[in-house]
Amino acid sequence: MLENIIDSLGLAVLTEPWVPKVLLTITATVLINFIAAHILRRTAARAANSSSLWDDTLVHAAQQPLPTAVWVVGLALAADIVRGHVDSPLFGLVPPLRDAGVVLCIAWFLFRLVRLSGDNYVTSRKRNGEEVDQTTIDALSKLGRLTIVIAAALICLQTFGFSVSGVLAAGGIGGLAIGFAAKDILANFFGGLTIYLDRPFSVGEWIRSPDKQIEGTVEAISWRHTRIRAFNKNPIYVPNAIFTTIVIENPSRMSHRRIKKTIGVRYADLAQVKLIVDAVREMLRSHPEIDNNQTLIVNFDEFAESSLNFFIYTFTRTTDWVRYHKIKEDILLRIAQIIADHGAEIAFPTMTLHMAAPAESSPTGD
Repeated sequence: MLENIIDSLGLAVLTEPWVPKVLLTITATVLINFIAAHILRRTAARAANSSSLWDDTLVHAAQQPLPTAVWVVGLALAADIVRGHVDSPLFGLVPPLRDAGVVLCIAWFLFRLVRLSGDNYVTSRKRNGEEVDQTTIDALSKLGRLTIVIAAALICLQTFGFSVSGVLAAGGIGGLAIGFAAKDILANFFGGLTIYLDRPFSVGEWIRSPDKQIEGTVEAISWRHTRIRAFNKNPIYVPNAIFTTIVIENPSRMSHRRIKKTIGVRYADLAQVKLIVDAVREMLRSHPEIDNNQTLIVNFDEFAESSLNFFIYTFTRTTDWVRYHKIKEDILLRIAQIIADHGAEIAFPTMTLHMAAPAESSPTGD
């Protein structure tokens, strides 16, 4: 009776003796996938309670590729059972698709593992208060992921019967045409490679260029462009190729900050100039925030139009921008006090106007 109903519905294939094997394979796949997901969840919970970040990395990298690989293998086994009893050329694609699927799952796992390893390495170093070269970590991570993608693509091509050597040869010939068509993309790629290798700046550093209107903090370095956050908080996206043709200053790597100022006193205080200069020089030499191992100059400089100018040239120990300005403020106020203590005054632009005496009139009125 049941067979008649199945025949009337056009589902006679369900009465084949191999169908239970297919259903059993699919059921086993679902069960194995459930068990694998459960094990991954339990392992992830235990890894989260450990002090090491690397077990979390391994578990999180496998959370999606492993269940996918189970489905790929399980469905491929079910398709193999069907292929033995159904004459269809489509089932001939099952073995290469299965192999390619497994390769892609492995590549997916390695891709995630490399990315998460780089992120966790930076996190662990920062947690311990250690210096981290973010640019190098990003470069190695991107290079590793690119290598995985290329290797997976070549293996998949080999799985489908394509000659890898032929593909490489064709790529070499076609590379010339691609190079001309995508020269800007390649220029940016090699510009990014130059940044990663030479490391003129890193993520988090303040850079500027006297050749271009570029100044700000580096936020990200990709293979195509570098994102810089300007001091007005606007993002600047600079193609990497530009960095191979312009001068870049990196103030973040300065050893000291410079104070260079010219200060003028009145011409009426000429007798006090030498005493003021000597007092300012001694003050700078004894200042705890001034590095006396660097150049320190305090000298009378010029007879200006309305002032007697002396200049100071020295370097602070700190490179912190905010602290530097507090130190400079303290030094300038001390200089103002020294000038006042010597009975002098800081000059400001003045002009003396001499009026000619009026001519005397003659007694006769001529």
